[in-house]
Amino acid sequence: MKTKQEEKYQALLQASMKVITEKGFEKASVSEIVKEAGVAHGTFYLYFTSKNSIVPAIAEYIFDKQLEELKSETADTNNIWEQLNDLINVTFDITQRYKELIIFCYSGLAFFHSFEKWEDIYLPYYQWLEDKLNQAKERKEIDASIRTASVVRMIIGVTEHTAENLLLSKERVDDQNVSQFKEDLFKFIKKSLV
Repeated sequence: MKTKQEEKYQALLQASMKVITEKGFEKASVSEIVKEAGVAHGTFYLYFTSKNSIVPAIAEYIFDKQLEELKSETADTNNIWEQLNDLINVTFDITQRYKELIIFCYSGLAFFHSFEKWEDIYLPYYQWLEDKLNQAKERKEIDASIRTASVVRMIIGVTEHTAENLLLSKERVDDQNVSQFKEDLFKFIKKSLV
C-alpha cells in the first residue's frame, strides 16, 4: 500500500507527464500541474525543487516501466535469446508508448541536468541485463570471454538507438518495417554474443 507521500508524488508525476505532453515543457506551468494532480501548490516543491527537476523523474518513471515490463515478460524463461527478443520488443513498445515524453526527456536532461543522471537511472536496467548475460554464460549460451559489464551498455544502446531512430522520426513506419528492424537487430545482437 502506498503512503500519502508516494501517492502525492505519483499524482504530481502523472500530472506533469499529462500537462507536458499536452502543452510542451515551456508552456506547462507548476500551477497547471498541481491543479491536474489535485494537490496544493506548495506540495510540488516538497518533491521537486523546480519545474526542471521533473525531467529526470519522468525519465526514471519510463525506465522503471520498461524494466518492470521486461521482468514480467521474461519471468518464465531462462533462455537468453528469448530474453533478448523480449528486451527488443519491450524497448520498441515503450518507445512508441512514451514517444513524446522520451523526446522531451532527451532535450530536458541535456539542458537542465548532467548526463550523469542517466547512469543512475539506467543502473537497475544494466544490472538486470548483466545478470541475465552472466547466467547465459554459465549455461554456455553465449561466449564465455564476453565482458558483460560493457556489452550490456552496447546491447541497450543499440536497441534504444534503433527503436528511437525508427519510431521517433517524423517518417511514418508500418508494422512490417518495424518487425524487420526488430528481426535484424536481434540477429545483430545474437552474432555479437556467440
